[in-house]
Amino acid sequence: MMKNREHRLTFFLLIPVVLVLVAYVLYPSLRTFFESLQSDGGLTLSNYQDFFSQESKTNLEALWNSVYISVLSVVASGLIGIPLALIFNRYQFPGRGLFATAAIMPIVLPSLVGVMAFMFLYGESGLIPNLVKDLFGLKEVPFQIGGVSGILIVHAYTMYVYFYMMVSAAIGKIDPSLEEAASNLGASKFKVFWKVTFPLMTPAIVGASLLVFMISMASFSAPFLLAGGYRVLSLQIYFSKINGDMEIAATQSVILSVVSIGFLLLMRWYQNRKDYRMASKGIGAHRSEVKNPVMKWVMAAVGVIGVIILLLPHFTILLLSLVPDGTWTFQTYPSTFNFENFRLLFEDPNIFKPLKNSLVLAVIATAGNLVFGVIASYVLVKRKFVGKSFIDILVMIPWALPATVIGMNLVFAFNEKSIFSFGQILVGTFWILPLAYFIRHIPLVVRSTNAVLEQLDDSIEEASRSLGAKWFYTFRKVILPIIMPGVLSGTLLAFVESVGEFPTSVLLYTISNRPISIEIMNQLRMFNMGQAAAYGMIQITLIALVLLISNKFFGVKAERSLT
Repeated sequence: MMKNREHRLTFFLLIPVVLVLVAYVLYPSLRTFFESLQSDGGLTLSNYQDFFSQESKTNLEALWNSVYISVLSVVASGLIGIPLALIFNRYQFPGRGLFATAAIMPIVLPSLVGVMAFMFLYGESGLIPNLVKDLFGLKEVPFQIGGVSGILIVHAYTMYVYFYMMVSAAIGKIDPSLEEAASNLGASKFKVFWKVTFPLMTPAIVGASLLVFMISMASFSAPFLLAGGYRVLSLQIYFSKINGDMEIAATQSVILSVVSIGFLLLMRWYQNRKDYRMASKGIGAHRSEVKNPVMKWVMAAVGVIGVIILLLPHFTILLLSLVPDGTWTFQTYPSTFNFENFRLLFEDPNIFKPLKNSLVLAVIATAGNLVFGVIASYVLVKRKFVGKSFIDILVMIPWALPATVIGMNLVFAFNEKSIFSFGQILVGTFWILPLAYFIRHIPLVVRSTNAVLEQLDDSIEEASRSLGAKWFYTFRKVILPIIMPGVLSGTLLAFVESVGEFPTSVLLYTISNRPISIEIMNQLRMFNMGQAAAYGMIQITLIALVLLISNKFFGVKAERSLT
């Protein structure tokens, strides 16, 4: 009797999870795939043949460029993030705590705002190149970012944080006795690192590489603003869409998805080839004091310079947000500063509307993520049923797919009436954006909730049920309060990601529901740099507050949400 009741409960909880995943993850993906097979009114592979033909050099070039930039982004980010993680977690020197905190500051910059900051700092009319030009009396700026190098610089700055945080977490779990044992057996410091420390960091490095590669493949803001004619596949999808070449856009979306998911499977295979678990149970790694006085202060000085470089983009956005529009035109540097942009933002309804739209859209999407994420996570972690692996794969698909692909999936799925849209056309309406944000951030809430549910002893729920409590009462009064830190951590991250979402927004927005990221682009096009920067500061402040709340009140570190 009890077993039948549990089966009915599992079935009851599973139905909405399956319906949502099939309707808004699987169905849109299949619609895009079938659209890519459409040609001359029938199903054919001609679109794929055209994509890979010699005549279609643009698409092949864009695919190669996407992979090329993604691989270089992984290398560049790793070369910055891994050494920083080793230095800050293995050595003690003046200012180490401040430098370690500053090292994660790029994470509070939304992608579009980060690119905008680099343009203002290092572009052709940027502050730094012009400052160098004036200091040395040059006729032209000595350097400027743009093209491939510009994209790589922005990617390295914004993405090394994933290597830094994930490798730092791994180093903190390494038992020092393993390294000490290797040293006592006569191994050199390099051999200890290569044979003991590095293998134990491998899962974190592979995880960070996977994350950076997939984010780079999906990157839209940096190529959009800095490419200068350099084509990548995410941009090609956007151009095909706005030109009305929907079958080509579908084909490009499928190929971009295959590459991203293929790299995911490759890295997972590599990671699972070896067992990286530690047999011992020692204390975490300790930091060694840097005793050489010269080296100690050299490291401190390099740290200060590093902090300045890291915080320059944030300071630039803050500075420019205080420059009233129309006061910085032909001058090399801005000279007027006040709070006019922020006053207009909160007093002018037309300027405030994008911010209001973003908050409303994000709240709706995040509320859906919260409810769905908790139910889906509970079913996946605490219930047994046939097809669990398939459901888990569907949950993670939005994490593997680039944002532009998710946007195109929704275009193909809901540009006509269907049962999943309740007989309505969603494309071009208010509801398409919160739906896109909801789908995009399903994995964030599910993964963060999984982490705490997996640590929850089943006997706690069983004890409550054995005392006569119904399942819903047990879930509401016992389970939910315990898992709430993990739930809210993922939910808050989903909220700030929704507020700053750009690639899906640019494919799906309408004038009436345009979010803050789209308005930043509009302000840049009108050369209203100050107002664009003011919007950017609002996004930065929101993200910083959410990360602070997640860490302070729920005790959940940012790196835990990445794994």
